[in-house]
Amino acid sequence: MRLTVAQATVRFLAAQFTERDGVEHRLIEGCFGIFGHGNVAGLGEALLEAELSDPQALPYHQARNEQGMVHAAVGYARMRNRLSTLACTSSIGPGATNMVTGAAVATINRLPVLLLPGDVFATRVAEPVLQQLEVPHAPDVTVNDAFRPVSRFFDRVWRPEQLPSALLGAMRVLTDPAETGAVTVAMPQDVQAEAHDWPAELFAKRVWHVPRAVPEPGALARAAALVRGARRPLVVAGGGVIYSEATDALRVFAEATGIPVAETQAGKGSLPYDHPLSLGAVGATGTPGANRFARSADVVIGIGTRYSDFTTASRTAFQDPGVRFVNVNVAGFDSAKHAGLPLVADARAALEALTSALDGWQVPASYRADAARANTEWDAVVTAAYTAGREPLPAQTEVIGAVNEVSEPRDVVLNAAGSMPGELHKLWRTRDPKGYHVEYGYSTMGYEIAAGVGVRMAVLAQEPDRDVFVLVGDGSYLMMAQELVTAVQERIKIVVVLVQNHGFASIGSLSESLGSQRFGTAYRFRSAESGRLDGDVLPVDLAANAASLGVRVVRVATVAELRTALREAKAAPADAGPVLVHIETDPLAGGPDSDAWWDVPVSETAALDTTRAARAEYERQKKAQRPLAGPASEGNDA
Repeated sequence: MRLTVAQATVRFLAAQFTERDGVEHRLIEGCFGIFGHGNVAGLGEALLEAELSDPQALPYHQARNEQGMVHAAVGYARMRNRLSTLACTSSIGPGATNMVTGAAVATINRLPVLLLPGDVFATRVAEPVLQQLEVPHAPDVTVNDAFRPVSRFFDRVWRPEQLPSALLGAMRVLTDPAETGAVTVAMPQDVQAEAHDWPAELFAKRVWHVPRAVPEPGALARAAALVRGARRPLVVAGGGVIYSEATDALRVFAEATGIPVAETQAGKGSLPYDHPLSLGAVGATGTPGANRFARSADVVIGIGTRYSDFTTASRTAFQDPGVRFVNVNVAGFDSAKHAGLPLVADARAALEALTSALDGWQVPASYRADAARANTEWDAVVTAAYTAGREPLPAQTEVIGAVNEVSEPRDVVLNAAGSMPGELHKLWRTRDPKGYHVEYGYSTMGYEIAAGVGVRMAVLAQEPDRDVFVLVGDGSYLMMAQELVTAVQERIKIVVVLVQNHGFASIGSLSESLGSQRFGTAYRFRSAESGRLDGDVLPVDLAANAASLGVRVVRVATVAELRTALREAKAAPADAGPVLVHIETDPLAGGPDSDAWWDVPVSETAALDTTRAARAEYERQKKAQRPLAGPASEGNDA
């Protein structure tokens, strides 16, 4: 079959499927693209042919920013539990390097996306126009080499004959739960348009089985023995619980054993917020109850977590001198962390096996009751934060409460950066495993709106009644709001709540705690008197900006008005397009404390009294850090 490299790529992608538990899913469900000289005549032409032949084979979606379209693909893949994703194509040069941040988001969060950036001429007969990177000692290096450190798989198709191995290698990584992330196949612009005779079997339907790895019997027996000997065990549920659809198995395990569950950012929703064994968020953005249980835990069962710095509160969360770790993870790298006993397995398969192995064993009734008390006490704190009644400007916690009240259990709240991830982790009452979507592996400002588009695209076919509420601060909105135009164009209904607090609220608070007096974190005019950026608030109207992009905008001043606007937005038809609700909040009104620490170094010497005081507190907190390596003993697989 004679096709160009680009045409062969499109046809191949349309024939790829995943399968888990006997259910098939299309692997690449569409392609975002912004065209330039590096891909317009290759992949652009191929996508056009495909659309004219069969619009559903590999639907094309137009984006406004290359980074934004990768964020949309990441949100899509997360919502589909990594079983389906989107491809993204760009031209060579700035269009390609714009996708590097999105690639980092995908890889850091272990979410599959396929990137197809254009590249320079393979023949080198033409200069690398508009991509004038020239490395004297390595003429094969192009700007696309910047993808290498942030991709789980990278290849460049210098010759048509290389395409099959590149595409098959890409699919292997996209469908591997332990290895997945950004997959980059760089496509030289001349090679994209080159014709070649392809074997017909390259385009046959191919189903990639996504396995549920079962725990090795010996490791399972050692893990069960360790848990049986525990007096104060604790489960830390990570994103792997959600992606492997193991939430029911976790609930059964917790109820059978009485072991309470704390959740990471990616694992939030592993148990409903009101389950008596749910301690909620853990770590630097966690709840005091979860962190109290973490400090005293003698065995920590990490399920699908990589123990990020926030989860471990910079290695101060787990303080029992003899604490041991049982780490359930599909990735051997993560399962061996903290000198833990590794249980390399799928989360659901491992939980089912552990439940059986621990049959008849339970924690003391008093320990279970203590967890239930912590859950009830924290729920009262959440209610107080939701109804703080701040005047004249509401607190951000009240905005979160209003969105939680109006949203249905299966709706999705989405956020990524600023002060909201920490407050959402503590305060959001999650009622559905897919109802919470906060990107905190990379904390990417600008992720929110673009990813909200991707999440909504992911649910449209099967769950059109599942609404998406995007919470975004003014700082993150200014980083990237362009995909609102994509939402308008595609009639994608997302409800954007734009919280205006005139600066970077979270970094302002952090700066103050470090003695840096909120320097450089407020949006202010430069004062004629001081010469500093401490003048009046800037007259920036972000609501007007959104309206100029074709978005329906509602301005509200109070939490009551916010609730009304949210209910009206939720009642709108599924194809109503985006609506943005603008509300101003008090940047100094913070949420309840986590009773945990985060290691951000403070200047060792300083002229400022505030910095010297912060350094003294930093040194005091630093004493609680520990390597989190459990004691060596027979049977520790690490």
